[in-house]
Amino acid sequence: MTDTLLPAAPQPLEKEDDGYFRKGCNPLAQTGRSKLQNQRAALNQQILKAVRMRTGAENLLKAATNQKVREQVRLELSFLNSDLQMLKEELEGLNISVGVYQSTEEAFTIPLIPLGLKETKDVDFSVVLKDFILEHYSEDSYLYEDEIADLMDLRQACRTPSRDEAGVELLMSYFIQLGFVESRFFPPTRQMGILFTWYDSLTGVPVSQQNLLLEKASILFNIGALYTQIGTRCNRQTEAGLQSAVDAFQRAAGVLNYLKETFTHTPSYDMSPAMLSVLVKMMLAQAQESTFEKICLSGIQNEFFMLVKVAQEAAKVGEVCRQLHTAMNQEPVKENIPYSWASLACVKAHHYEALAHYFTATLLIDHRLKPGTDEDHQEKCLSQLYDHMPEGMTPLATLKNVHQRQQLGKSHLCRAVTHHEESVREASLCKKLRNIEVLQEVLSAAHQRSRLKYTQLREDCDLLNLIDVPDIISKTEREVEIIPPQFSKVTVTDFFQKLGPLSVFSANKRWTPPRSIHFAAEEGDLGFTLRGNSPVQVHFLDPYCSAAVAGTKEGDYIVSIQDVDCKWLTVSEVIKLLKSFGQNDIEMKVVSLLDATSSMHSKCATYSVGMQKTYSMICLAIDDDDKTDKTKKISKKLSFLSWSTNKNRQKSASTLCLPSVGVRVAGPPVKKKLPSPFSLLTSDSSLY
Repeated sequence: MTDTLLPAAPQPLEKEDDGYFRKGCNPLAQTGRSKLQNQRAALNQQILKAVRMRTGAENLLKAATNQKVREQVRLELSFLNSDLQMLKEELEGLNISVGVYQSTEEAFTIPLIPLGLKETKDVDFSVVLKDFILEHYSEDSYLYEDEIADLMDLRQACRTPSRDEAGVELLMSYFIQLGFVESRFFPPTRQMGILFTWYDSLTGVPVSQQNLLLEKASILFNIGALYTQIGTRCNRQTEAGLQSAVDAFQRAAGVLNYLKETFTHTPSYDMSPAMLSVLVKMMLAQAQESTFEKICLSGIQNEFFMLVKVAQEAAKVGEVCRQLHTAMNQEPVKENIPYSWASLACVKAHHYEALAHYFTATLLIDHRLKPGTDEDHQEKCLSQLYDHMPEGMTPLATLKNVHQRQQLGKSHLCRAVTHHEESVREASLCKKLRNIEVLQEVLSAAHQRSRLKYTQLREDCDLLNLIDVPDIISKTEREVEIIPPQFSKVTVTDFFQKLGPLSVFSANKRWTPPRSIHFAAEEGDLGFTLRGNSPVQVHFLDPYCSAAVAGTKEGDYIVSIQDVDCKWLTVSEVIKLLKSFGQNDIEMKVVSLLDATSSMHSKCATYSVGMQKTYSMICLAIDDDDKTDKTKKISKKLSFLSWSTNKNRQKSASTLCLPSVGVRVAGPPVKKKLPSPFSLLTSDSSLY
């Protein structure tokens, strides 16, 4: 996965027509979804204004000592709280505006609940990032104006993502890009002064922080919300559409669950662990509901074993909806979850439990044992339909006794009618649900079907002979599951890769300004070895060579040679570049880590999507031999790399190290050399 996120070398960024990055939808487009989102944005501003006024009134109430003034402030507070409550109810109405997000195909199905996207304010990265580039990396910040503009354009596009996989990829690209930005520009020990403001998706209350984690968490929430909108948009009249809906809701649950486990201290209530747990349950319940619809899509055959299967599938949906309704009514979620969502969960729980009893009644009433019927199979299925049979009944005896089957079937029908009536009643208690016509039609049709079947079989003595039937055991052939977000499938190029490899040039390391070193290779000998891999480090420096005299130190990183950027070059490429200058003077720029303990190239960078910090530094142990070598007395030995013919050298020879391949380029023999510690060393490799 790391290979797809961290480039091995800087690549030229493509233009927009080459897939540089996708733009969002036109924010001025007058589609139903854009109008709804614009209404949410306007409501957020009104809620922000009301919250500020209420805060001011509360502060005045605390400071005022005059009783008359306090009474007036209390009256004003009551008006402001009422206004906030009305705005919250209006936002709740937008949250249940399921018709806008549903498929355009005519469908006689219960609507599904999508999540609205979180709104945000504009953010200007330019000033802060330019200052940091100049201060921390000692580079001309104006060289990065295009990259900063690209970052801001990408963020702006993420405010209006398209409702498809391209929109999801856009949001994921920005989320991964934020990991690069955090590592390069946001030190863990200081605030950068960029204020991120996001509005709560459920309450509209704004949250502002200088922490980039709020930005990353909000983008994750919007990825999950976009998946829910994709799921509700699928055509539920086709098998492929229902499968896409199941997949979208499972992925939404995966993103929201990842958000809950990774960002545990988000200040926005819609991203609190308690609320996210409920939202995950809601997505899985809707995935299970779509699975049931997929089973019933081709029609339900009036056949014993098929009815057993459908009854248990319906019971499974009813069970998860019941659990969802219970979770929605727990503190502290109950105060801020939309009332219409909790009502719809209760309606669905009763509706699908009624269907489970209706299908069970149908298999008992319409099917009788006939010669050649597999009695053992039917007996096994009936026994597995309940956790216990009604008192005085056994599965096989019930199957063979027509009267018992009739009585048990009518008892199930009566139970189904009761659940249907309760679902209709719950829907009528919520103003928002009363206005959803297709919901009312589905509930009414199911209710009438159960009542009609019960009326055809009802007898005068039924009230005395009805059996207290047990619940149907829930069972499903396809258990829905959480699908974690797959960030590794999205290839992202670091906008600021010109700064150098992220494993070395990051915000949590302090650097010296680049130093210019003017030196020359004396008879083909540089006087130092190299190690590392992008960027390379000076290693085992001959203190008498011209590079050392000019100011080079062991552990220095080579960032450029003769104005050629070397931050992404490997050891072999740097060798080739140095060799091209022959005996001429060379201008080399180097930087040093201010922290002496980490001066050697012994770190690697790994991107981890399972960690709260998207960038982690893994320190590798420094070889004990490296430490002891520095304490040895400097001596001379034969050079491993020579660019000249056999000559007597006035100064000590040096070697140029090749990286971890065990290959050396040897020069001609030298007549008399002093002992030298410069030997061929294997280099630590970096994971890029």
